[in-house]
Amino acid sequence: MGAAALGPAMPRFASAQGHSRLTLQARAAEISLRPGQPGTSIWALQGSPPDPALRFKRGDELEVAFQNDLPVATVLNWRGLAGIPGTEPLTTRQPVSPGGKENLSIALRRAGTFLCDLRLLGDGQARPLPVRPVIVAESDPLAIDREQVFLVEDWRLRPDGSPIAPGLDPADAPAIYTVNGQMTLDIAARSHERFRFRFINGCQRAAIALKIENHEVRVMALDSEPTEPFPARNGAMVLAPGGRADAFVDVSALPGSASSILLHDGKDARPIGRLIVAKDEPPLRDAALPTPPPLPANGLPAQIELKGALRIDVTVGRPQPEWVLPVRFVSSAAPAFRAKAGRTVVLALANRGDIPAVFHLHGHHFRVLDRLDDGWKPFWLDTLAIDSGQTQRIAFAAEHSGHWLMEAMATDWAAPRFVRWYSIE
Repeated sequence: MGAAALGPAMPRFASAQGHSRLTLQARAAEISLRPGQPGTSIWALQGSPPDPALRFKRGDELEVAFQNDLPVATVLNWRGLAGIPGTEPLTTRQPVSPGGKENLSIALRRAGTFLCDLRLLGDGQARPLPVRPVIVAESDPLAIDREQVFLVEDWRLRPDGSPIAPGLDPADAPAIYTVNGQMTLDIAARSHERFRFRFINGCQRAAIALKIENHEVRVMALDSEPTEPFPARNGAMVLAPGGRADAFVDVSALPGSASSILLHDGKDARPIGRLIVAKDEPPLRDAALPTPPPLPANGLPAQIELKGALRIDVTVGRPQPEWVLPVRFVSSAAPAFRAKAGRTVVLALANRGDIPAVFHLHGHHFRVLDRLDDGWKPFWLDTLAIDSGQTQRIAFAAEHSGHWLMEAMATDWAAPRFVRWYSIE
């Protein structure tokens, strides 16, 4: 357990010479979760014209105009856009009141798969909230044939079909999973075609594993940051809630075949999509493409100096007085720690709860340390699932000055989301 409804109308954006404008609207929407029955009412982040994801290029200057047409205050939460203080919710940006508007500028300095959502204040509200993928493409083209966003989200419904928001007891309501807002997703392909899959766990609380049967999945990036390419263990991608994984998949199945895409939520494995190889089309090329090189680096350091690091113990998984609900957050509260810019910070994350917990760090990406602090896992993350009773140590170089949030929650639908903050000076 370690390392969306995409509505019918999507955000409007325009780009010219690296300057992009994005209009987002929080409003009531519907998603089809019960075949042959009326749609389920949700709250969503929308705009126009339709597009499956918000797509930009590395280096773009993004101007965002946001309007809140919900009956409650809300705040945009950008996951993975490290080092941009102006985007930080609660510490820098206050919630937008019903009917209110907000404008902000974002310098897209890094490529990757990011998320934008309204969930930070969403626990226990009248309706659940999906997430929105934000894609920032590399400056130079890559050796791929096609890109596929694969956003998995979960939903709970009462017997009358009304939705249950996270943070509320779902009783015996089973989980309903969607991919890109659909109950299942068929992806057409050709033999020897190379896909770049952007796998996203948009579930409210659940950690999941995703696997494409009979295909090797080569991991290229985790949580928006490139990694040395490696094959997924047993072909499965394991993602914490909010986790992202970019993977290259070379279609190896024969024409006319279909490979199931399986989802495992820790209880059951179920098909949630298919990779269907065209029967009447020849292979895209005579042989598969060669093993891909790593994705272009985003500028994170190759080494972290652990000697002299600031070391902080952080308890998650059960209520602690230092952790507060987002709606009760005040910036006058004492920070979890203060660190000088440029210093290494090591956090010992101890899960004292009875079930796995999820930790999300704003502002920075981190390395997961080996048990003896004599090295680290060869990838960067911003989100980590921690098993019950375990302690995981993470380290990051505090390179971005500002006031940043930390989030923690248990992997249970009814579990509340908690926040704290830290300061880099």
